[in-house]
Amino acid sequence: MELKDKKVVVFGAGISGVGSCGLLVKEGADVTLYDGNTKLDSDKLKSQLGKEGNVKVVLGEFPEELIASLELLVMSPGVPTDLPIVLKIKEMGIPVWGEIELAYVCGKGEILGITGTNGKTTTTSLLGEIMKNAFESVFVVGNIGTPYTTAAAETKEDSVIVAELSSFQLESIHTFRPKISAVLNITPDHLNRHHTMEAYIQAKMDITKNQTKEDTCVLNYEDEITRKMAEKVPASVLFFSSAHKLEQGIYLEDGNIIYKPKKETAGEVICNVGELQILGVHNYENVMAAAAMAASYGVPLEIIRETVKAFKGVEHRIEFVAEKNGVTYYNDSKGTNPDAAIKGIQAMVRPTILIGGGYDKQSDFHDWIRSFDGKVRYLVLIGATKEQIQKEAEECGFTDCILKDTFEEAMDTCVELARPGDAVLLSPACASWGMFPNYEVRGEEYKKYVNALK
Repeated sequence: MELKDKKVVVFGAGISGVGSCGLLVKEGADVTLYDGNTKLDSDKLKSQLGKEGNVKVVLGEFPEELIASLELLVMSPGVPTDLPIVLKIKEMGIPVWGEIELAYVCGKGEILGITGTNGKTTTTSLLGEIMKNAFESVFVVGNIGTPYTTAAAETKEDSVIVAELSSFQLESIHTFRPKISAVLNITPDHLNRHHTMEAYIQAKMDITKNQTKEDTCVLNYEDEITRKMAEKVPASVLFFSSAHKLEQGIYLEDGNIIYKPKKETAGEVICNVGELQILGVHNYENVMAAAAMAASYGVPLEIIRETVKAFKGVEHRIEFVAEKNGVTYYNDSKGTNPDAAIKGIQAMVRPTILIGGGYDKQSDFHDWIRSFDGKVRYLVLIGATKEQIQKEAEECGFTDCILKDTFEEAMDTCVELARPGDAVLLSPACASWGMFPNYEVRGEEYKKYVNALK
């Protein structure tokens, strides 16, 4: 679609919406930024958008006159695609794109796209480092913090774009086609948005829908859902496995990560897990996924090898903060669902005071609580889910729950309860919304509190 002079509405005034407006202005479109939240500051938004392009800002009810002249609706990922106004616009035959589709249409270069319930940020960060060590023009974008739309205009034909992609972003793509894709794992998440597990799985699988056999899809052999995906995806499949020796793919054997691109070739050791600076089987899987994607793209194994050994992980993911008075403090604020939080508790080697709870995404917490395996001395709960988690904990036979109204009260309680030799772990199994704007702010507040302890 030629965007010049097209009347486009961007739905959602967050960082992605502002990025979409900026890209559309560069393409010469007639842009309106819309958000239903009347409490937003229109002047502040206009200052964020800059003086160029004269973007109009509309807050509150969606005006009928906007629909009458609308030629394209661009959705921010935080806005549900099944809102009545969005469904009405679709029924009228007006194209509805997500920000990822917009960036892809406007950008250049080849895409390496990563999705999955957990591990996306670590895998994307590592793959980005590998690619930066192999190519000159590399952009790391998407759900990792930098909107793809803000980078698209700078991309060139020889650019490599490494993109972390959420289910929210993938449910509104049309022509988006990564050269290499990966689905790391799938466990229940965001069911308040997708409503059914089947719809959530389909959104993740859509990363492959425009791929062909000339492209590659990297899948987790140990995840039953992603293993079955191999029967349906149109791309050539390469598996990674932490528990099985594969005839073809990348796998963990005797502590070595081994890459075997074809059945008839011999496997080559990438590294031993003892040489890595990130811990846990889930992180070994992230390393395998990133290495498989890079190798499939043609990156020399020596570059992959040196990069994975040097990689120190990502902030807010089982991040060591400090040791105070014999107590170690870990920030796993990115544990925003039960499956991710299970990885956090599995990494603990000390008796643990655990902080959980937050926004209600209609998750089930039983498996998370069962994973405590005697490690958790107390579970300090906050947020909208605290009563639900306490109820499910009692159903699992865990009764050492303490409910608090504020994050600071929870931290005070943890400090009081922790003994020398204990760990205090922020790994909430819930999103941060309602108490914090995002998991990063939650993690920063945790670190600020810990670092201020005497």
